[in-house]
Amino acid sequence: MSFDVEKIRADFPALRQMVHGKPLVYLDSAATALKPQAVIDAVVSVYAQDCANVHRGVHTLSQRATARYEASREKVRGFLNAASADEIVFTRGTTESINMVAQSWARDRLGPGDEVVLTGLEHHSNIVPWQLVAQATGAKLTVVPLDARGDVGLDAIGRALEGGRVKLVAMSHVSNALGTILPVEAVIERAHAAGARVLLDGAQAAPHLPVDVRALGVDFYALSGHKLYGPTGVGVLYAPAERLAEMGPYQGGGDMIREVTFEASTYADPPALLEAGTPNIAGVIGLGAAIDYVEAIGREALHAHERALLAYGTEALSTIEGLTLVGTAERKVGVLSFVMEGAHPHDIGTLLDADGVAVRTGHHCAQPVMQRYEIPATARASFGMYNTQADLDALTASLRKVREIFS
Repeated sequence: MSFDVEKIRADFPALRQMVHGKPLVYLDSAATALKPQAVIDAVVSVYAQDCANVHRGVHTLSQRATARYEASREKVRGFLNAASADEIVFTRGTTESINMVAQSWARDRLGPGDEVVLTGLEHHSNIVPWQLVAQATGAKLTVVPLDARGDVGLDAIGRALEGGRVKLVAMSHVSNALGTILPVEAVIERAHAAGARVLLDGAQAAPHLPVDVRALGVDFYALSGHKLYGPTGVGVLYAPAERLAEMGPYQGGGDMIREVTFEASTYADPPALLEAGTPNIAGVIGLGAAIDYVEAIGREALHAHERALLAYGTEALSTIEGLTLVGTAERKVGVLSFVMEGAHPHDIGTLLDADGVAVRTGHHCAQPVMQRYEIPATARASFGMYNTQADLDALTASLRKVREIFS
């Protein structure tokens, strides 16, 4: 498929609707992306034709569901360039993937004096799990601060790694609040040289950038299906075989065991070890359909399209008096986070919605980012493959009306 944005837009039924009598302009893909018809059809087909549990039945429906479920695991493997499908664990999302690493890997390896390095850009889902583990183990959290443009410098990360006490660096690949692309390749190299492992929160990177986990050499990579044009309630944890071998059970139940008696149980190998209970079967299969869709378009073409939109939108919003962009790092994905003099972000969002323009307002589950800039919240416009310059023109026109109201 060549990158034909109008053809792509036709694949997303949500874009056909009117909001307050205006055509929907959807600029909230960083919160959740819209779903193409191919993903919707895949999910419906599971419940219509292959509605059975996986891995446990010999009847035809169960065998078909299992084959489709495991085919999605292979699709994720290829999407991330993992060495084996057994290195792909299905979870409920990035949040559960990070908690899984915190509880099944880090908790048994951290002790008093050990350190986990975070950055000032992190989503709450990559802060709170480490606070819980630190409280339980006596480990320390070290935070690398943001600079004025919303970036994290390698020198600051290097200083945080000094001393030999860092066991893990847990950081975003891309910031959800600002769109900053962090220098993860260099961080991983430095962290490994210091004897530390690295977890990347890839929730915002996987939908927009080519991700090669083997080239990165990353120890853990987490992502969410719903930001990747797939269903909600499904995510991925990638870890190479040697890291998965270091992880214990995350939850107990069906499908993660070999043998159970009342005296003791023995466990299955990963990834089954970490997938207790009936999974989100339709969600996993829908994620596979989303990956097929994205791969057919091409991630390089998608990224180029969004880079062009980012440049166009940055220039357009910079012309609005009283509007300040928050997060102007040199390397970004399609996120424009901003404040406007005299107008609270929630008021901005409400007025934009009256024009059919959907943006996110608030702290974006990244309160430390807001604290860094001494603001309560921002309005955030974020792009997907289906956005156009016309969408950004609509955003700009609506923001000018907001400015007139509050000036």
